[in-house]
Amino acid sequence: MTALKAAGHDVVWVRTRAPGMKDTEVLAWAGREHRVLVTFDKDFGELAFRTRLPPACGVVLLRLPMTSPGGAGLRVAELIAKRGDWPGHFSVIEPGRVRMRRLENIK
Repeated sequence: MTALKAAGHDVVWVRTRAPGMKDTEVLAWAGREHRVLVTFDKDFGELAFRTRLPPACGVVLLRLPMTSPGGAGLRVAELIAKRGDWPGHFSVIEPGRVRMRRLENIK
């Protein structure tokens, strides 16, 4: 999270801001604030397609091996900075590739 903030991203960490919040509430919050949700939780994949998110929102699922928190943060910040089309998509970042699928049920 520190690396994302240092790179100029507006970051809110649910774990510290609203611990214990349900996944559906996290997505609703992202929708209200027009945020792209970055997560390691695979449950957000199904939810992202069932929930009507505003076009400015998206979900990025990280499927990367974690070496250290600092190293992971730097790597995620680097990958996020490489693209600007995260909103409106469900994306999966894996070693060596990024898969993106348009969120079809966006109004």
